[in-house]
Amino acid sequence: MNVYGIKAIYLFEMARTWRTLMQSIASPVLSTSLYFIVFGSAIGSRMAQIDGVSYGAFIVPGLIMLSLLTESISNASFGIYMPKFTGTIYEILSAPISAIETVIGYVGAAATKSVIIGTIILVTARLFVDFSIQHPVWMIAFLVLTSVTFSLFGFIIGVWADSFQKLQVIPLMIVTPLAFLGGSFYSISMLPPFWQKVALLNPVVYLVSGFRWSFYGVADVDVGISLGMTFAFMLICLAAIWWIFRTGYKIKA
Repeated sequence: MNVYGIKAIYLFEMARTWRTLMQSIASPVLSTSLYFIVFGSAIGSRMAQIDGVSYGAFIVPGLIMLSLLTESISNASFGIYMPKFTGTIYEILSAPISAIETVIGYVGAAATKSVIIGTIILVTARLFVDFSIQHPVWMIAFLVLTSVTFSLFGFIIGVWADSFQKLQVIPLMIVTPLAFLGGSFYSISMLPPFWQKVALLNPVVYLVSGFRWSFYGVADVDVGISLGMTFAFMLICLAAIWWIFRTGYKIKA
């Protein structure tokens, strides 16, 4: 294992975060704070409780998960896309570092950024609403697992994209709508029976449900199923990345 190679990629990506602090950290925290003000304080104060939890507290896990998904994908995709765009990807490919070590460096940095942002948002939420965390260990586990999984997905998007427009199309047109429809602001049990079944086809439902369970002990889907679906998506992403490096798809070409 080339620890020095992994460390070099990891520290380079983390340094980019500190150089763009306002965009990397302050911007997502500020936008999420506005959600808490509008939905948590203004609208939430006029809504009934959901599963015994106040609406302001109920949306905390969903908003954190929404930020995790978007930031994990954005950080990982941009991290690998820029070496392709500038042509420095060939320096990485010719360096004495394996594919798995390259992925660990880029995905590790992207996941770290997402965990930092998620933690900051969690602390910021305390300024607006009161909430509890019944299963803190599981909360951290879901936080890290989701960050790593969607950083892997973002890495795939970064390899696939050949323009800045393509780099944004999947997060904006697919992931963000799925996150909003995945129970971030409501429980899918509030939907009619038919739409409840349709909602279960949305993979984000399992992420939000499991993460919310770690806070309040309530979930739309069994926590075991949520974990299983997350691991399944992670394995699919790992298989796709293995194929990318095996074939050189849009990396060596």
